[in-house]
Amino acid sequence: MTHPLIGLPTLAIPRAEKPARFGINQTYVRALVMAGCAPVLIPLLEDESVLRAIFERLDGIVFPGGADVGPLEYGEEPLPAIDNVVEAARDRTELRLARWAYDAVLPTLGICRGQQLLNVALGGSLYQDLLAQGATGLDHSDADGRARSALVHGVALEPESRLAQLIDETTLQVNSLHHQGIKKVAPSLRVSGRSEDGVIEAVESAEADPDRFLVAVQWHPEELTDLPWVGRLFRGLARAAAR
Repeated sequence: MTHPLIGLPTLAIPRAEKPARFGINQTYVRALVMAGCAPVLIPLLEDESVLRAIFERLDGIVFPGGADVGPLEYGEEPLPAIDNVVEAARDRTELRLARWAYDAVLPTLGICRGQQLLNVALGGSLYQDLLAQGATGLDHSDADGRARSALVHGVALEPESRLAQLIDETTLQVNSLHHQGIKKVAPSLRVSGRSEDGVIEAVESAEADPDRFLVAVQWHPEELTDLPWVGRLFRGLARAAAR
């Protein structure tokens, strides 16, 4: 059995009394392994040639959740009333990988920050804070201490979208762990799902090319692997990568 190699960018984990480390939540790894993939953890690298050497060996890539994408990356100044948590080195690495993946038609899945990152990489913009900027009255963040797997709102998917057809669902209950969201959609993406308040919850390639697997969701499916449609999502990425 062939296990497609799926890149999974990491983040820097500083510790006051220990050496800094690179890492990622284990739930991403488990979800990919359950789908038949072989995850490859990608460190944050300034050396473009080394990063490219890793990229060239991949069959697919997942952009995971995490800190805010820096507003300067989409041409905005940080709003003073918003406490953005930005990791510049991570932005540089992931934006580079995202643009390479798009140009190479590499099967790609974005999750939470990953959806926002892909949108910025391809020319879109973000709300720095959905509540503060009046995009919604619903708190999509986990500031209330909710469990990462708690299902908190619905999402309606476009029935003809690749995502809906892939997971065989048009309405979902999802978890929600974000305070930012897509504002201007990148020209090469189209909206495939929204929550009840209109926040963009899923995007995918605007192309009709069946060979391009580019899907991104605003929720965290890796925390919901007991739901059948989540398995269908990750197996869809695996099939695309195996080709």
